[in-house]
Amino acid sequence: MYRVVLIDDERIIVENLRKVVKWEKYNCEVVGTAYDAISGTAMIRELKPHIVITDIKMPDQDGLTMVAGLKSEFPEMQIAVLTGYRDFEYAKEAIRLGITRYLLKPSKMDEIYEALKVMTEKLDKLEPDETEVLSDKHAGSFIVNQAIAYMKEHYAEKLTLQDLADSCYVSQWHLSKLINKYTGKSYYDLLNSIRIEKAKELLKDPKLRIGDIVEMVGYSDCAHFARIFKKLNGLSANEYRNKMAVNFIV
Repeated sequence: MYRVVLIDDERIIVENLRKVVKWEKYNCEVVGTAYDAISGTAMIRELKPHIVITDIKMPDQDGLTMVAGLKSEFPEMQIAVLTGYRDFEYAKEAIRLGITRYLLKPSKMDEIYEALKVMTEKLDKLEPDETEVLSDKHAGSFIVNQAIAYMKEHYAEKLTLQDLADSCYVSQWHLSKLINKYTGKSYYDLLNSIRIEKAKELLKDPKLRIGDIVEMVGYSDCAHFARIFKKLNGLSANEYRNKMAVNFIV
């Protein structure tokens, strides 16, 4: 039996799908239901379903990132989106990320059954075709870009790998692997490079003390900041500031 998880913030839709659809006809069984993206992704990691049917626009949820996270972490998982969101570009990007079907609410039963038929047939084969491989790669790249964007927005905070993984709807182990694959850096090396680049921008302002800049870019230890800065730039923060001042005068 193929395990199915249903995710939608509209509980009545989840219950109707669970009760009305003839799951056994497609060798399927609903093993879990969730009503938001966070609990839904947690359930998916626990139950490891073969099929996920989910809304893509729920409160406090980045639907595309959730889909990309699921496809990059579980490439053989089949995902069908059931949504009232009718933006063509959004739907096109979701398909590029590897979903099997993008169904608009209210969907007809034959559309749902057609999606189930396609998804179970793909699972029966268990050999990803070239399109699916490209989708998995696109999903991984999408997640890393989202992670970098999040880091650039939250670099000044006490940002952990788990925080970042939660924002991308993937496990921290999987995100660490993706970051290394697509950037050639570890999570901490990438975060340090983002923080130090911001520090270099702030050092151009002579009114800011280096100690203040250390805190502004997310470090709590000046000595640690100094070691990282010199390692990445070959000179201290003060030397860098003086060099920039001389270059500006010249």
